[in-house]
Order: sequence, then structure tokens, then C-alpha cells
Amino acid sequence: MIREILKMGDPRLLQVARKVERFNTPELRTLIEDMFDTMDHANGAGLAAPQIGVDLQVVIFGFDRNPRYPDAPMVPKTVLVNPVLEMLSEELEDGWEGCLSVPGLRGVVPRHVRLKYSGYDLMGHRIERVAEGFHARVVQHECDHLQGILYPMRIKDFSRFGFTEILFPDLPANSDD
Repeated sequence: MIREILKMGDPRLLQVARKVERFNTPELRTLIEDMFDTMDHANGAGLAAPQIGVDLQVVIFGFDRNPRYPDAPMVPKTVLVNPVLEMLSEELEDGWEGCLSVPGLRGVVPRHVRLKYSGYDLMGHRIERVAEGFHARVVQHECDHLQGILYPMRIKDFSRFGFTEILFPDLPANSDD
């Protein structure tokens, strides 16, 4: 089921999400299915449970191709519950980001280039991966949502923040963030 995506300004997006305590429940399974339906419908690269008003530490991400990020490499489809991030490099890289909760805008955000993420899947099986580049950016962006952080809060130079249609006029019209 496609859920409504909360927009910046909704106070629920600024809360720290609660840890998931029970895995492989019908409720968690339905939440994850709804998150994928919602993300796919919006052409998203990822989605965090708080973005659909659910106060739990659940993020999903991944795609083969994404019209909103046409030059981005493939990111494996992943369900990540109760994530923990470990930065493997102090190196930061600036990159353009958008967000389904901040539609129509993009901004340049510094992110760690390389990290290890761990957590659990729907069944409660441990996941541990090393990610770099765009994959690492997506993971950091989605996990920020679990801490009540939206990407504009991380922008350092607001001259590199604006409306997608102005900044990227060649992107398809339906690629609203």
C-alpha cells in the first residue's frame, strides 16, 4: 500500500525513532512492504519509516536505475532495521541530494565517502556491509531520518541549494524530490 510521505515542517520528522524490538511480525512485514511500495511509487532511492509517520528504526534503500539520479550506480535493495553506522574514513565528499520529504529541492551535502553499516533484516538476521560513494551517501541520508535530521540541516553552502527544476532543468518533470 502506498503511504503518504510526510513533508519538511511536520514535527514527526524531527523525532528520534524507537528501536524495533520484535522481528518477523506481520506488522513489520506490512510496514516494509508499504515502504517499498511508497518508495517505488515516488521513484525514491530510499525511505525511512519516520517519513511515513512510523516511529521505528527501519530504513529501506536500493535500485537498479533511478530517474531522479540518472548517473548514480546501482545500490542493492536493502531492508535495514536498527542500523549502526561506522565511518571507515574521515574523508568527506560533497554531493547533490534530494528527499521525498523535501519535494522539489536539492542541495549539496558533505557525506563520509566510506562506511560500514550493520543492523538486521525483517527476520532479525544480522546484516553487515561496507559501502562507498553513492551507496554510502544513501545509507547516511536514510539513517539521518532516524535521528530526526533532514538533509538541509547538513548543508554548508546555501548557494548550492534550490529548486530541482532550476538547478537540473534536464531531469524528467516527474522526478520531483
